[in-house]
Amino acid sequence: MTAQDTLPPALQRIRADVRAMHAYHVQDSKGLLKMDTMENPYRLPAALQQKLGERLGALEINRYPGERLETLKKMLADYAGAPTGSAVLLGNGSDEIITLLALATSQPHTEGRAKMLAPMPGFVMYPMSAQLQGLDFVGVNLTADFDLDVPAMQAAIAAHKPAITYIAYPNNPTATLWGEDKVQAVIDAVAQIGGLVVMDEAYQPFASRSWIEPMRADPARNAHVLLMRTLSKFGLAGARLGYLVGPAVIVNEIDKVRPPYNISVLNCETAIFALEHESLYAEQASAIRAERQPLIDALQALSGVHKVWPSEANMVLLRVADAGKTQAAMKARGVLVKNVSAMHPLLAQCLRLTVGTREENAQMLAALKESL
Repeated sequence: MTAQDTLPPALQRIRADVRAMHAYHVQDSKGLLKMDTMENPYRLPAALQQKLGERLGALEINRYPGERLETLKKMLADYAGAPTGSAVLLGNGSDEIITLLALATSQPHTEGRAKMLAPMPGFVMYPMSAQLQGLDFVGVNLTADFDLDVPAMQAAIAAHKPAITYIAYPNNPTATLWGEDKVQAVIDAVAQIGGLVVMDEAYQPFASRSWIEPMRADPARNAHVLLMRTLSKFGLAGARLGYLVGPAVIVNEIDKVRPPYNISVLNCETAIFALEHESLYAEQASAIRAERQPLIDALQALSGVHKVWPSEANMVLLRVADAGKTQAAMKARGVLVKNVSAMHPLLAQCLRLTVGTREENAQMLAALKESL
């Protein structure tokens, strides 16, 4: 008798690889300073919070979402500076868009199953989505300093011919923004094999540049490039709104696998309200960026911190002697941070910290100093 035979019959209907997985775990943050998920620490001012509440309260939630979704798409295209001929697809966070991209490209072909490729370490949802939607995932290691290994990427693209290549710009969890010439070399390599490139700009509000600029400047060279963003880091993590921008001929095909009414009227109207107050969120992002380098400088000065990497996001990656012990000690002192050591061998003994307000960063630094 096998282990499979001892399972209840109904449970045997669940895929074996799914049963072997671990569900996405969110740490309990009650009573703790939450510095593990790169959220915007700033709430709306009370007056705007009240206005938003009034607007949401007036919605017809007995009706399915309608034309306001088109209004939101237009606002997002304008906000992103989308090139002429672009279309916008909305998702319940960028996580859903990653799923939709995998669904749309997962058909088998003459060389075997479709493949997804990305530099690693990178966002955990890329390989997870590939697994669940029936693609083979190909990870290409970054260099020891988390730079893009262009020759390795080019070789892997030529060998595996991926349907989708992800480039996180900046990357999570390393917070690196790779050189434009290196990224373009990868994009050009994908063009040679007829694949899609998805530029994942989840952390764009904190970066010094965006790939939307090369997309506008040279649309022919970037005709196979899609730009994916989320409003989570913009300041709406609770609203769950992601979007994909790219040539309409491609985006409209991906839109066919999107579930109907995947964006609620509440999420839609919240996003519209936030974009109407875009300058406020820009000020918040600017305040976070201003605190980033002082945090990095303070981390580098701490005895027991082995290395701190530069950041173009609202997070900082650092290496300590014992990441698990340090994380637990910080939690005991009321501060949650992320231990990313298990994600990839290159991340051994690494912690990832959110860049917060000056007061939050000071509290986090104090807890870290006592925990090293």
